Amino acid sequence: MQELLPIAERIGALLKSRGETVAVSESSTGGLMSAALLSVPGASAYYLGGAVVYTQKARRVLIDLSDEAIVEAKAQKPLSEPFVRLLGRSLRDQFSCNWALAEIGATGPAGSRYGDPAGTSCIALVGPVERSFTVQTGNDDRVSNMRAFAKAGLEYFLQNLQ
Repeated sequence: MQELLPIAERIGALLKSRGETVAVSESSTGGLMSAALLSVPGASAYYLGGAVVYTQKARRVLIDLSDEAIVEAKAQKPLSEPFVRLLGRSLRDQFSCNWALAEIGATGPAGSRYGDPAGTSCIALVGPVERSFTVQTGNDDRVSNMRAFAKAGLEYFLQNLQ
């Protein structure tokens, strides 16, 4: 967590200076990105909310993503950039925020039930720009992957804010 705090402080400062807001949807990071963003004093000026969205039921209830949209997106692959961008768009719409940061992944020790190896995460940033990328650590250690995915997501957010 300590390595995430300086990144979150820079993100918070940029968002506050611009009067912009963010909402976060996390899966395999387990809330680490939100925790880092919320650790910054004055986070209520920019952080609107977030959730650990770990199951299809959570996507339906917490992000209001319909089963039909999920089925359509999963036609490609659940752990994919198109699917995480869909999560980000739904989150942004739900919160009416400037930015949505969304993450899904397979932390380990096993891979996903869809054939993705442990150490794989897809992260999307949806706002004035819509971008996504895939992280592959090549590692099956659950905790280190959670940290790596959270760091990658926050660094990506910061890079796209600057």
